[in-house]
Amino acid sequence: FTVMMLTLCQGIHSMPVPTDVPMCTASDTAQYSLTFTGKWTQAAFPKQYPVYRPPAQWSNLIGVTHSSDFHMWQRNEFASNGVREFAERGEAWTLMKEVETAGERIQSVYGILSAPAVVGGTGQMSTEFEVFARHSYLSFIVRIVPSPDWFVGVDSVDLCDGDHWKDNVSLELFPYDAGTDSGFTFSSPNFETIPQDKVTQITSSVPSHPANSFFYPRLKHLPPIAKVTLTKIKKTNQIISLPVEPTQSNQLPTGNEIEDKLINTPLDCEVSVWSPWGLCKGKCGGSGVQHRTRYILMHPANNGAACPLLEEERKCFQDNCL
Repeated sequence: FTVMMLTLCQGIHSMPVPTDVPMCTASDTAQYSLTFTGKWTQAAFPKQYPVYRPPAQWSNLIGVTHSSDFHMWQRNEFASNGVREFAERGEAWTLMKEVETAGERIQSVYGILSAPAVVGGTGQMSTEFEVFARHSYLSFIVRIVPSPDWFVGVDSVDLCDGDHWKDNVSLELFPYDAGTDSGFTFSSPNFETIPQDKVTQITSSVPSHPANSFFYPRLKHLPPIAKVTLTKIKKTNQIISLPVEPTQSNQLPTGNEIEDKLINTPLDCEVSVWSPWGLCKGKCGGSGVQHRTRYILMHPANNGAACPLLEEERKCFQDNCL
């Protein structure tokens, strides 16, 4: 996916700005570097962790710099068709058209940015972008691969603080459900949600279905599945050149990631319901034994509760004995 730095609305008269939003009065533009770090490890998220076909990974990042009257996506609102296509399949064309249309119609979008995909749950990707006072907000989206329609991202982070630009912003990211596909697990088949639901944050207890890949009833909160760091950089006149394809350098966590402690999420054993009791086996006229069994649905991990007995027997008496 090629990198685009588009300036969509230079030289256009400014629109009225909502009065309840603090005005940014920073005089010049600011340049930022964005680093996205995946924290999707098998230790932190052991339940149904995707190991193959395809393994855990992240799509490319699509972002916009914009004013306060634009939203790429919003929690508790319906996802646009563009967000739906990107969250479900990683296809960005409709999302790009929506962003460009907003830039032309309400002059609310300044630039589009992207960063290359991360081939693995724990790599990094980075890009650079520019903001200025009337367009001081950043939004972006990254698809969780594989998943039905799950993503991480930020909605309208303001990089301006009154008359100056923030030097550093670091945010922990948690999974969201786009509300367009009803799959419960990372590898669920496509099952459209009709009618469409609103965008919701996925937590350790919502959706409260044991089959859900993020359902960890012992946890109060999910660990962050990713993080983003935004750093103001000194301006140069150089043209920004970015790696378009995933490279080894942006796949490996850098030294400053050592500060993050390894998270081990306990996963309790899950077993099926008991089978019906089997035939009563024994001598005619006397007592016999019958068995029932159950099987393991989910093996325990990271010191989670061990599996209970998988077989039981009880005494029985032959009733239709000849």
